[in-house]
Amino acid sequence: MSSEYTGKRQHVAIVGGGAAGMACAATLAKHPDRFKITLIEKEAVVGGQATSINLDAEQHGASWMNNGVQGGSAIFKHTFNFFRQYGHPPQEVRLQVSFGKGKDRFWTNCFPSPLVKEFGSDIKRFGTFLKVIQWSLPILGIVPISILLRVFLFSKDFGDKMVYPLIALFLGTGNQTASVPSGIVERLFNDPNMKLWDYDPETLLPNLPTMYTFDKLNDFYSAWREDLTNKGVSFALETEVQETLSRSKNNVVLKLENIHSKESREESFDKIVFCSLADETLRILGKTATWRERFVLGGASFYDDITVTHTDSTYFDEHYETRFKSDLCAEPTTEAQRKQIAFSNPSDSNSDAGFRPMYYTYTYNSNPKLIEMSFNCTNYQHQFRQNDASNENTPKSVYQTIFLNKERRDLWTIDKIDESQIIKKNWWHQLGHRWIHYLRVVPNMMFIQGRNSTCFAGSWTLVNMHEVACVSGVAAAYRMGADYDQFDNFATDFFSKYLLVSHGLVFSRQEKKRSKSNHSSQ
Repeated sequence: MSSEYTGKRQHVAIVGGGAAGMACAATLAKHPDRFKITLIEKEAVVGGQATSINLDAEQHGASWMNNGVQGGSAIFKHTFNFFRQYGHPPQEVRLQVSFGKGKDRFWTNCFPSPLVKEFGSDIKRFGTFLKVIQWSLPILGIVPISILLRVFLFSKDFGDKMVYPLIALFLGTGNQTASVPSGIVERLFNDPNMKLWDYDPETLLPNLPTMYTFDKLNDFYSAWREDLTNKGVSFALETEVQETLSRSKNNVVLKLENIHSKESREESFDKIVFCSLADETLRILGKTATWRERFVLGGASFYDDITVTHTDSTYFDEHYETRFKSDLCAEPTTEAQRKQIAFSNPSDSNSDAGFRPMYYTYTYNSNPKLIEMSFNCTNYQHQFRQNDASNENTPKSVYQTIFLNKERRDLWTIDKIDESQIIKKNWWHQLGHRWIHYLRVVPNMMFIQGRNSTCFAGSWTLVNMHEVACVSGVAAAYRMGADYDQFDNFATDFFSKYLLVSHGLVFSRQEKKRSKSNHSSQ
């Protein structure tokens, strides 16, 4: 279907005020003569999972921390572009990770460990493995990573102790890591538009890759909403879409309900963009959902995870390797490795160097394919680091531990966290990147986009990243006739690829059509 503007000012409903919904609204709002926009969000604030928590600055060394979304890599061009527009630029950080507990499970990207030495041949062969998948896409790409690791005769421990924790770091998979398709793993290492860092043939994960931590998300999203309001976007907050009453080629009728008063109303729109999760979208569509929509959206699997924000350092030290220890370090064989060890174990206690992991995984002995994930937010988020020097007292480190898939609650160590040190608990409904998602959902999105005056956006349409959410919202707006501002060649390339995969539209052809249309109307 075409993405050309029809000439009539259209009233567009956007369901969901997360990154996708806000990016869609921002793109449409550039054309007030073409679009009237109403964004419907059931929460009192926008931002979706990208939220912030207030902290006691004297206790923790900062007055706030981000929650749900921590940061991203250099590929997050659209995300950072929005951030900078509102004076919230991302802050550079060198990523340190700590996988596993104990000498037989631990490895890091900061210095050589015995485990990395043990799996040296597997790590080198993994590079060839990625190339084979790349050459054979999409045939082998859809096969779960756990199956191909066995086919290629990788050791079971290499998968359990290195590959699966690393994929979890990439995606946050709701403990469906072994079911992630091999093609997604390959893309996350090799695709310039998706990779977070390069494959390293010596250590698998490169030493201290550059990442970016986000500024205060509550303030950013609040400023974004205020600006869009000034541009004419209407925000219906604390409002839930109860059901879709009807849809046609030129009209959508929704039943809306105020969360507090429970008062309901019907409202008519010309177009609708669902920036809600796939299962929630299917619920809203109800009887109006077509068989295609039920097939595609029904292929997305979601899992309920809980994030516990706490200050229990005893729990953290018990479950993770948090400090440099000589017995965790392998004998260096190169000058680079000697420098890594020196960096990780500095003699100067006031140095900015040192082993200060930001991301951790804990593997269950009874089921090594399943993990728990944690962040040391004090090491990761920039506001803590900026306030270190000005704080006379040693602040309590703030941690976030994520327990995946409540159906496996029997494995969780959540009860070992000191309840008195818990700051907040958040439940999340997270996408599981299972192989079926890339067979049933991703390649078929283009066949449901634009039909019955409806578009779909959200990170679940491809990969669970804030950047994908932003791009998906922009793409939905573009399909409806909004312009895409080319601010960066890399960003344009990413946008073009997403538009092709999710909407079946070739960006260059669409631009030529629009150019001809604009020329003929002059």
